[in-house]
Amino acid sequence: MFWQNHDPSSSCSRQYMSAIFYHGEEQHKLAKSTMEKESKTRKVATVIAPAKEFYNAEDYHQKYMLQKHPELMEFLELKRGPELVDSYVATRLNGYIAGYGEKSDFEAEKDELNLSDEALEYVRDNFKYTLNQC
Repeated sequence: MFWQNHDPSSSCSRQYMSAIFYHGEEQHKLAKSTMEKESKTRKVATVIAPAKEFYNAEDYHQKYMLQKHPELMEFLELKRGPELVDSYVATRLNGYIAGYGEKSDFEAEKDELNLSDEALEYVRDNFKYTLNQC
């Protein structure tokens, strides 16, 4: 999944680089073996390194695509900060808004997301270009 969802060939600054941070030898071996396999088909600039202390990105980076839709944020009663960072619903909607997932995926989990009618209508009306991928 990692290799299919981003461009591992891009050489970016540290804050945007492609990286796999592992916890333990098993994860390290898995990361190396999948990278070797991926390297056979394209250039890979991904860094593999041990996980160390982790810092959350600044608030304006969190759920970036969702934050571009203040009306939906208002329906969800979310603002920048820890609540947004930790919100499962915000995470799922941010992915759909960014074009990950299909309409059938969204429809299958919409009840679990506990969206208001306004939020549900907003998602359906405004993200047809991402939700119509099936």
